Amino acid sequence: MRLGVLTTIFAAASTVALAQNLTVATGAPPTSVDPHFYNAAPNFALSMHIFDRLVERDAEVKTYPGLAESWNAISPTVWEFKLRRGVTWHDGTPFTAEDVAFSIARPPTVPNTPASFAPFVRAIERTEIVDSHTVRFHTAAPHPLLPVELGSIAMVAKHAVEGRGTEDFNALRAAIGTGPYRITNAIPGDRFELARNDAWFGPRQNWERVTYRVVTNNTARVSALIAGDVDVIDQVPSTDLARLRRDSRVAVAEVQGLRLIFIAFDRSRRGNLPQVTDNDGRPMEVNPFDDVRVRRALTMAVNRQALVDRVMEGAAAPAGQWMPPGTTTHAPEVAVPEFDPEGARRLLAEAGYPEGFRITLFTPNDRYPNDARTAQAVAQMWARIGVRTAVEALPWTSYSARAARQEFPIRLAGWGSSTGEAGSFLISVLGSFDRAARRGAANAARYANPELDALTDRAATLLQLEDRAAVLRQAIRLATDDVAMVPLYNITNAWAARRGLVHEPRMDERTVAMGTRPAN
Repeated sequence: MRLGVLTTIFAAASTVALAQNLTVATGAPPTSVDPHFYNAAPNFALSMHIFDRLVERDAEVKTYPGLAESWNAISPTVWEFKLRRGVTWHDGTPFTAEDVAFSIARPPTVPNTPASFAPFVRAIERTEIVDSHTVRFHTAAPHPLLPVELGSIAMVAKHAVEGRGTEDFNALRAAIGTGPYRITNAIPGDRFELARNDAWFGPRQNWERVTYRVVTNNTARVSALIAGDVDVIDQVPSTDLARLRRDSRVAVAEVQGLRLIFIAFDRSRRGNLPQVTDNDGRPMEVNPFDDVRVRRALTMAVNRQALVDRVMEGAAAPAGQWMPPGTTTHAPEVAVPEFDPEGARRLLAEAGYPEGFRITLFTPNDRYPNDARTAQAVAQMWARIGVRTAVEALPWTSYSARAARQEFPIRLAGWGSSTGEAGSFLISVLGSFDRAARRGAANAARYANPELDALTDRAATLLQLEDRAAVLRQAIRLATDDVAMVPLYNITNAWAARRGLVHEPRMDERTVAMGTRPAN
C-alpha cells in the first residue's frame, strides 16, 4: 500500500469473473474533449484516457516517464527529452518530435478557455527539434520544474489538429491520441465512450470498453452503484460515506486530496460590483474587497471546523493555505484562521461598514462535494457579522464560463495543486493576470500582487527543493497576510467500486479507468 493512501476494501470470498466492460460514474462533467481547453480535473481525467504526456504523474503525483523515456538538463537553460520509439497515434501515424513541438506551442493559442494550460509552458522560449525522437526546450532562465510542469501538457497529433479547433475535438475529428483508450462517442453532459487501444506502449488495460458517465446527482450516483448499473463512482457523498464503508457490496477508497475549496473576491473593478450593495440596495462606489480589513473580517467570520464537521461530515480538513500538511511546500507556521466573529465586526467597522453591506455569493452546485451547501453555510456565518449574503448556485458548465468573464463579485472555487507544490496555485490562481507572460490563467478574480509574482518567479529558478520550498513558504505567508482569498478546507477524495473491484485513489482526484482492476 502506498504511503498516505487509506484503502478500505469489503470484498466477497467468491471470485468475480472479469468483465470486459467498465462503467464509471463521475460527479463532475468534463466540458470538452480538447485536452488543452480547460485546466479542470474532470477534463483532465477524461483526457488521460485518450492522450499521453511526455511526463506522467502517479496517484501520489510523483513523476515517471510517459512519451518521453528520459530527460536531462544539458545546460542551465536547456532541457533535452528523448522520446519513446515505436509509438503511434490511434490512426497508426508515428508519434514524432514534430508532434511535441506542435503540442507545446498550442495551449497559449486556444481561444475562450476558462483556465488555460499556458502557464505550464510559459518558461519555454523555443522548442528545438534535434531529430525525430529528440527535442530540446530552451528557457530564458534555469527552470528546474519544467519536467513536472510538462506532466500537465497532453501531446496531440499535429496532422489531426493543425488548422482545427476545440469544436473538432468535441466532434471527434481531432481527438486522436496515443493513450490507452480511443474515444468512440461523446455526448457532453451525459457520457463518453472509450475502446481499448491494444497498440498502446504501456501495459495492456483490463477493460475492452469504458463508459464514462456523467451523473451529477449524488443520490443517483450512489443508487446506480448499489443497483449494479455502474462499477465505480467518484465524489462519494459525505452523507453516504460511513454507510458505504460498512456495505459488503462495495469497496471504498480514500486519500487526502490536494484540492483547496476557497472564496475568491472580485478585484477587477474598483467599484459598482454587480450584486454588491449597501443595506438599502444602492450600488457601492468603491469595491469593499479592495480593503484588506474587509477581507480579513470575512475570513475571521468563517468557522472552518464547523464546515468540516457539519457540511463535509469529516471528509475534509480545515485549511489556512492551499497546500495540505504533509506536502513538501506546506507552511506549518501559517495556521488555520481563528474563528472570531466579534473581531470581524470590529474590522468591518474600522473599514467604514459598521452596519455591513449586501452581497451575492456564487457557487457551482455540481462540481465539488457539498459545494452549494458550503456556500450556504458560509453565507449564514457572514450574515452574523452584518454582511447579508444571498447565494446563487449554478451548474458547473454555466458557472465556469461566467466566472471566467468576471461576472461574479465573490464566488466559491476550488483548485487542486496537482504538481504537489505550491507554485501552480501562485502562477495560475494568484498570479497577476498577464496573457503575454502566461500568468494568472485561472485568476478570474484578477488579484494582483507584484511582490508575490516576484517570489513565484524566484522559486521557479531554484534547483534544490529545500531552497525552492523556503521561497514558496514565504509566498504562502505573504498571500495569507494579504488575504488573497479565503481558504476553507482541503477535501478528502473518496471513490466507491462494486464488490470484486479495487480502485486506486489519487491525490489529484482524477477518476481514471486505468486505476481500476479486478480484486483477484
